Amino acid sequence: MPTSESSPDALRLIRRGRVVTCHGVAPDRTLLQLLREDLHCTAVKEGCASGDCGACTVTVAERTPEGALRYRAVNSCIRLAHSVDGQAVWTAEDIAAADGTLHPAQRALVECHGSQCGFCTPGFVMSLFTLHRQRGGDAVTRDEALHALSGNLCRCTGYRPILDAAQTMHHWPEPFLDEADLLQKMELLAQSAQAPAADLAKNFYLQPNTLAELLALRAALPAALLAAGTTDVGLWITKQLQQRPQIIDVTRVAELRQLQRTASALVIGAAVTLNDAFAALAAERPALAPFFDRFAGLPVRESGTLGGNVANGSPIGDSMPLLIALGATLRLASTRGERTLPIEDFYLAYRKTALAPDEVLVAITVPHPAPGEWLRVDKVSKRFEDDISAVCLAVALQVQDGRIASARIGAGGVAAVPARATKTEAVFAGQPCAEATFEQAAQSLMAEFQPLSDMRASADYRRTLLGNLLRRAWQDAAEPGAPALAELEPQS
Repeated sequence: MPTSESSPDALRLIRRGRVVTCHGVAPDRTLLQLLREDLHCTAVKEGCASGDCGACTVTVAERTPEGALRYRAVNSCIRLAHSVDGQAVWTAEDIAAADGTLHPAQRALVECHGSQCGFCTPGFVMSLFTLHRQRGGDAVTRDEALHALSGNLCRCTGYRPILDAAQTMHHWPEPFLDEADLLQKMELLAQSAQAPAADLAKNFYLQPNTLAELLALRAALPAALLAAGTTDVGLWITKQLQQRPQIIDVTRVAELRQLQRTASALVIGAAVTLNDAFAALAAERPALAPFFDRFAGLPVRESGTLGGNVANGSPIGDSMPLLIALGATLRLASTRGERTLPIEDFYLAYRKTALAPDEVLVAITVPHPAPGEWLRVDKVSKRFEDDISAVCLAVALQVQDGRIASARIGAGGVAAVPARATKTEAVFAGQPCAEATFEQAAQSLMAEFQPLSDMRASADYRRTLLGNLLRRAWQDAAEPGAPALAELEPQS
């Protein structure tokens, strides 16, 4: 129940400029449940309960280390309620002015006739509100609008007027939002937060702020669920009806939120969001950007973390094949010390990793591109965007003087774990950059794995896809003007 008091187990968020305190919120209660059932914010809807449709989209803002507000659109149906403790939350009910004047996102949808049945409209409003705040009220392009709305579905297929609304909302003035007051309230809430502590006999949701705190909690509570963006954990709760009464949230740990560039590598903290991690990777390898845009919708990428995707160990997770091809390593830590593993050695069996019960994933290290690197990553899924792969293939070649000096290949959806195709890598080594080499490698790749049949694809289809994705990589490279074509052509 919402109250004005505070206690060690209280959940405190800022809504409409006021601090709202809720007691007795279960650790595995979703933000959507809190908003609709406890705070009676019925504008936010439940459509899919899996982060696919966007009807539940809300805006969350947190204070950055630099003292600014960062706005994100997230799926409240799979986001845990306690994860927004100390942050500001907006629904479509909260963004109009006190006198009823609509926010530009709302006004634009009205003027452009951007709502039909209306069920999805609150989610679209909040994605547009977030975009408007992120852009400081400036005009946006069609492509920027498409990117911002990638996690919102309209069953009535009324996308054109919605995109028109996105491009016209800058025409209207925005109701005043006192960011200085929000930042002050967030600072006060942070200062009054209780140190994380747990009673094994009780339910708890803990949010450590330092790596030392996290490691101590993990050593004492090895059975507790480690949670980050909960883009998969949320489905365990909403779809599988699992109960998770003891949770340790890693997303407040300062060391896990760092993103650093060293002389040799990009070091991505395990709690860095997918969106931020992908932006950093694409800054070094721009050809990866289209692939990252196909990784779920924007609200999922704004909640989910790269470390969570890696540690979850799904054989159809899209980030792992790429990280395998890039030669990424994982930094694991416990109160006993630290160790480093190549990412391909982290996966032992289906949903089983090398992580010890008292360990946590701290960071993912990705080497910088080397001269002569040629990289391709591709996936096939039932929907082109916002869908899980049937097969994902990443290929990184080192090319010298028209020959392939070395290769690293990562594959997803073809084994019980994300896998490295070492036999096919050996086929590439020392061979000329030619179609015949790729054809020989395609045949090897099709024979290297024995995929299973499931709801997404048959074993034969997956095996065929492996070969065809590699053939497509050659065809893309052979097109006139293709990047790195000069390095791929054999030199006479």
